[in-house]
Amino acid sequence: MRIELRGISARHPAARDGAAPALRDLNLQIGAGEQLAVIGPSGAGKTTLLQVLACALRPSAGQLELDGQQPWLLSRAHLQRLRGRLFLAPQVPPLPPRQRVVTSVLAGRLPAMGLLASVRSLFYPSDIPAAWDALERFDLSEKLFERVDRLSGGERQRVGLARALLAPAQLWMVDEPLSALDPARARLAMATLLDGARERGVTLVATLHQVDVALAHFPRIIGLRDGALAFDLPAAEVTRERLARLYDQHEHELRGDAPQPLPDVAASPQPVVMHCR
Repeated sequence: MRIELRGISARHPAARDGAAPALRDLNLQIGAGEQLAVIGPSGAGKTTLLQVLACALRPSAGQLELDGQQPWLLSRAHLQRLRGRLFLAPQVPPLPPRQRVVTSVLAGRLPAMGLLASVRSLFYPSDIPAAWDALERFDLSEKLFERVDRLSGGERQRVGLARALLAPAQLWMVDEPLSALDPARARLAMATLLDGARERGVTLVATLHQVDVALAHFPRIIGLRDGALAFDLPAAEVTRERLARLYDQHEHELRGDAPQPLPDVAASPQPVVMHCR
């Protein structure tokens, strides 16, 4: 899916009156099938950007186009169909606690199902092997029939990501997908998302707290600060000097729990040690 943002400004729904916009005059173009990571300090507007792309938040100014369509000029029915081509995975997936994992994963297919089939799927999962395969890729297949409220936070996060592999979407937006995962699970989850997007030709936009992971795995990096575009560069051009400016006064977010020198990606393409919060 092709994406174009022209002069986009947006205010978070929970923002106080008079608060600064979460996004300010943002211009961005993303080609179909591209994979990019969005980084920046807390409050930079990363989550708001995903909400705008998912047509969950209407911009206060500017123009959004998805495959040449302006979502907010469409009829309600056409907008709903467009949303069916989008998949948003929030940092904390909204999974019903008493639901079985198999049902939660297969819910990724709901946008392509009719009403009767959707209701039936809540009680009689229609494609258990597909759910098992999706979970297996995230090393979670043994939880297929477990109840969601018996999962750890990291397991719930991976269930939310597994939905993407079954969704009929052309744009995946994942918000801090590694925040509850240990380093090994984080590497697996990131590889699975990237491989899945490539296999399907899906456009992938991920916000990441782990800067080193973004630089090691994504060819294109978007830097946001205070709602504005700080840089839009190939990963190899994101130097430690640029990162220092982006995270100025937020250095602890860049370093993680164990302070280390900033990665000089231009000097070395090797991934550095990951930090997961």
